[in-house]
Amino acid sequence: MAHEQIVITTPDGQCPAHLFTPADGQGGPAVIFYMDAGGIRPAELGMAERLANAGYVVLLPDLYYRYGAYGPFDPKEVFKGDFRVILGPLMATTGNAKAAADIDAYIAYLDGRSDVHGKRIGAVGFCMGGGMAISAAGKRPERFAAVASFHGGNLATDADDSPHRAASALQAELYIAAAENDGSYPPEMAERFEKALTDAGVTFRSETYPAKHGWMKPDFPVYDEAAAEQGWQQLLAFFERTLARD
Repeated sequence: MAHEQIVITTPDGQCPAHLFTPADGQGGPAVIFYMDAGGIRPAELGMAERLANAGYVVLLPDLYYRYGAYGPFDPKEVFKGDFRVILGPLMATTGNAKAAADIDAYIAYLDGRSDVHGKRIGAVGFCMGGGMAISAAGKRPERFAAVASFHGGNLATDADDSPHRAASALQAELYIAAAENDGSYPPEMAERFEKALTDAGVTFRSETYPAKHGWMKPDFPVYDEAAAEQGWQQLLAFFERTLARD
C-alpha cells in the first residue's frame, strides 16, 4: 500500500487529503471515502488503507478543511459527553451541499492520475459521510457507478440539500446499510428515502444491521466487530461487482 498526503484546490480553499493505492502497484478503480463526524484520525486512515489493499485507489478528503486545524480526536473520549460541543463547530462547516460543490475538484484530481482504472468511480460514506457521498453522486451522476452508505443519518429530511432529493439524478447503484434503533435514520425516514429511490428508478439494496449507529468504526464505543466484518464483506462484494477494473 502506498500512502500520499496531498492538497486539492476546491472552490472554498485548500482541502488536505490522503490518497491510498493498492500494495501491488497496479492501481485500480477510484473510490472517494467520506469520513464520519469524528474527522481524520488513525481509524479512518486504517479503513481507507484496507479498502485500497482490496484493489482500489482511495481518496480520503478532510471534509473539515474549511474549519482549519483540529484534533485528531479520540471518539471514545468525545462520546463520553455531548459530542456536539466538540464536533458541532466543525460539522457546521460542511454538509451535503458543500460535498456536492467539492466533487468536481476531487474528480479532476483522480482524472489526473495514471493509476486510476476506468472513468466511473465509487464512493463510500459513514455517518454524516453517507449523505455526502449520495449528494456528490447526484451532482456528477455520469461519473459514479456505485455508492455505499453505512449508518448514514438524515438521508431524507425537509432540508433543501437532503440526499433523497438527489434520487432523480442518480445513475449509481446504491447500497444502504442502516443501524437498528438509529435516531438519525428512523424507519419512517428509511421509508421516505427508499420511496424516493424507487420512484426515480434507482437500483439499490438496503439492509439493517443488528448493531448501533457507528458500528463500522473500530475506535467508536459502539464498534461491533462481527457486524463490521459483515459490512466489509458486503462493501467489497458491491464494489467488485459494480466498478470496472479495465
